[in-house]
Amino acid sequence: MNKIGYKVAITLLCLLHLFLGLNGLAGGILLIIKPDGSLLGMNVDWLNRSPFESYLIPGILLAFFPGVVPLVTFLGLIIKKNWRFANLFNIYRNRYWAWSFSLYSGIIAITWITVQLILTQYFWIQPVIIFIGLLILILTLVPEVMNRFELHSGLSSMKQ
Repeated sequence: MNKIGYKVAITLLCLLHLFLGLNGLAGGILLIIKPDGSLLGMNVDWLNRSPFESYLIPGILLAFFPGVVPLVTFLGLIIKKNWRFANLFNIYRNRYWAWSFSLYSGIIAITWITVQLILTQYFWIQPVIIFIGLLILILTLVPEVMNRFELHSGLSSMKQ
């Protein structure tokens, strides 16, 4: 991949995290504010096969996992700071924490929607979010992106 292709991949990856995070945070907040789902055009009856009686708990989970996690990842990819709290959750110690979080975000998006499809009724944005999660995983695993976020031996800086 040439330098332009790499920049397009990183830019698209950042935009996907931003969209996913804003969508999750906004949706989660709207479900917390009005747990009957009416602010999002959802019906409480859609929860019949789930363990929830309202959208409050799903709203809290949505705001954090598909909301805050991708937004923190977006910030990490943009500002490239070595945050200790984020490194606590980085299982790939040879990579910058935001690269690992990018994988997590893709997995969270796909898992979130898969569980949602099993427990609730189909909602129009579900295939969009699964596709975004898949694209995040693919772009995160592009070899040039992986190499860019590889840490030097024992150092906390990324390759330039």
